[in-house]
Amino acid sequence: MDANLRFWRAEGQSFLQRLLLWADVLDPLLLFKSADEIRRTRLSVQSTGKTLNEPIQNAQTKQAFLLSLSSVHPDTDDIIPVLFRPPAFLPVSLPLVIASSLQHQARHSFFYQFLFHLYTTGFTLFNGNGTPKADDYSIQEKQIVLSLGAVSYAACIGVLPLVFMNRYVLKSPLTHLIVKKVLPAPLLGLMTAFTVVVTRSPEFDNGIEVMDRNGKVVGVSQKAGEKAVKETAISRAVLFGTTFFLPPVVVYLVERAKMVKTPRTLALLRMFMITSVLTGMLPVSLSMFPQCGEIKRADLEPEILSSTEETEFFYNRGI
Repeated sequence: MDANLRFWRAEGQSFLQRLLLWADVLDPLLLFKSADEIRRTRLSVQSTGKTLNEPIQNAQTKQAFLLSLSSVHPDTDDIIPVLFRPPAFLPVSLPLVIASSLQHQARHSFFYQFLFHLYTTGFTLFNGNGTPKADDYSIQEKQIVLSLGAVSYAACIGVLPLVFMNRYVLKSPLTHLIVKKVLPAPLLGLMTAFTVVVTRSPEFDNGIEVMDRNGKVVGVSQKAGEKAVKETAISRAVLFGTTFFLPPVVVYLVERAKMVKTPRTLALLRMFMITSVLTGMLPVSLSMFPQCGEIKRADLEPEILSSTEETEFFYNRGI
């Protein structure tokens, strides 16, 4: 088992532990570490990780693990490109979320939502489970084609209510409330979950590696792949569904109470709320499910069970 996954098993048992750990892993300052420093740190955590069974007390060792968690893929041992590392997710996605949340013309709205889904899909590609190996280039090609299709479809669905409203000249207050306040949150939440499922479809088509408690790979399981993708899709839907739901509600209530009167102040309030909610919800959504996922013996395929007597198995959930 990779050192990163052993660390998650030792340090991330509860939701609160994972939340505090993700708050550290998402530190943008970790993006400024050089590739050489990451490789040196990775060598040190690999030697420490072989015997890691309990939470780490040494602050320097823990900091080394944080750099490894934020920069290195646990399945491939590759350094993740800077823009797609976990600490880069908030700085890169925030302006895209703000732009996507504004009610532009349909064409502009499609463009911004396309960029938003394109980035989150790229993040999913680089941070998913790495079991489907790239010796088989058809897997990579399939993922890229499916991902581009999913991004285009998600952007079209996201802009559909605005197109419908403009096409049929529906200007009633109720229509505006539904199209601009109610629909964006569930649509964006569902579409971000949809792109995760499509992008990571090779994981439940081909399966992902499952390990016993000692870290030994015992087989490749489609059921574990389904569980990993489902958990990631739910966490992504919760993240962006909440981010697109709460700020408009707060702004609407403030507007109705006439606490703020100028459009500029309302716009600033909207941006502040989106920034606050996305910043707070990111570690919360990532902490919903363990990174080192667990699956019971009864939930695995018979061919895997025939080779071992273990009762609990583990896998990399991905992000």
